[in-house]
Amino acid sequence: MRAPLQKYGRLKTIIRTIGNAIGTVFSMSLVSTATLLSVPAAAQTSVTTGKPAGGTGPRAEVIHWWTAGGESSAVKSLAESYRAAGGVWIDNAVALGEQARAVALNRMVGGNPPTAAQFNTTNQFKDMIDQGMLNNVDAVAQRDGWDKFLPEIVLNIVRVKGHYYAAPVDIHMPTWIWYSKAVFKKAGITTEPKTMDELFIDLDKIRAAGFIPLAHGGQSWQDNIVFTTVLSNVGGRELYLKVLRDRDQKAIMSEPFKKVLLTFKRLQSYVDKGSPGRNWNDATAMIINGKAGVQFMGDWAKGEFSVAKQEADRDYGCIPGFGDKPLYIIQGDVFVFPKTTQPDQIKAQNLLASVIITPSTQVAFSRNKGSIPIRTDVDANKLDACAQKGLAIMKDKTRQIGNGEVYLTPDQNGALADALTNYWNSNIPVEKVQRNIISALGS
Repeated sequence: MRAPLQKYGRLKTIIRTIGNAIGTVFSMSLVSTATLLSVPAAAQTSVTTGKPAGGTGPRAEVIHWWTAGGESSAVKSLAESYRAAGGVWIDNAVALGEQARAVALNRMVGGNPPTAAQFNTTNQFKDMIDQGMLNNVDAVAQRDGWDKFLPEIVLNIVRVKGHYYAAPVDIHMPTWIWYSKAVFKKAGITTEPKTMDELFIDLDKIRAAGFIPLAHGGQSWQDNIVFTTVLSNVGGRELYLKVLRDRDQKAIMSEPFKKVLLTFKRLQSYVDKGSPGRNWNDATAMIINGKAGVQFMGDWAKGEFSVAKQEADRDYGCIPGFGDKPLYIIQGDVFVFPKTTQPDQIKAQNLLASVIITPSTQVAFSRNKGSIPIRTDVDANKLDACAQKGLAIMKDKTRQIGNGEVYLTPDQNGALADALTNYWNSNIPVEKVQRNIISALGS
């Protein structure tokens, strides 16, 4: 199984794009891929029908990691749109993003690529482009005018040297602040916090009322979300960019950034003892079930609220940020299209890219996923109250900003996450953390 890997001289670089824990995950993916390869094509199933995929349209095998409740509903709506356009969707869901990307990469270098594979809207797949491992979908992007409606941050990720190598599926904002209406009421909180200081006052009230103030999963990426929320809301746009984009050492050692770190650390005192290792959706369930008051999490959390039949502004509240013009940090998902010369697969790739971008598909997907569409010319009335807030903010380009993975290499992003999680879980002088972050961002 490893022999095909030797023909890519920069494979180690490529592998770094699919996660810091890739060593373990990649080994697991070899087994997953071997199992998949042993399954006859006739036994594969279409997620839209649950029956053997026997249609005559373009057959697209799609690798993704959307397995949680709201996520699975979203991918089903995407599959239905593809089927309605005449295609046959072959679903290949692999739990966990790192493992799904590893399976896709291993399939590609092994000579048996899927039609499309999910990646994040980051630099995760840049090395794959450099190695000539992806097809472009220029014909679709140029015909449909992607450059006219895609946000600049997204456009700069999917379009490389004039060619479109990925189709954006959604826009997520990772730093929403969610809260339980019921818990707020029982804690005597009558209005949403408008500043971080007001949030701390509310967290104290929630604890005094006998609830867990902050629902949090003690995993590195979730710690990073809390940090990013604080950096954008306490530090502001200029400091955010100086730290993550410019890696400005003076800014990292400044008093404003020290305040960001101290605020981040202070939030740790509001989580419960069960926090370490908790999955994000289990933390969201604490808000849904009225056990906790607040959670910092991306808007994919709405999928969990939706499955629980809870509605925005009725059962839970959503705060995109503090101040008059909070930043909207752009994160999201794309599908990349592995290299192939087979006409039927190229046809399927182009059809899928076209279907993904249509306004109706975008709205249907976002309603289930919790995201917002990648275009603003959609019917916002079909979206929930939180999505409408996000879509309104996105119309102001001055408030759009990239998430850390847009500005950092995978190695830098991983080193920063390690430094932040170490600080979250340990008693370390903040000045040492500042120096650790300088070292991390210089890696």
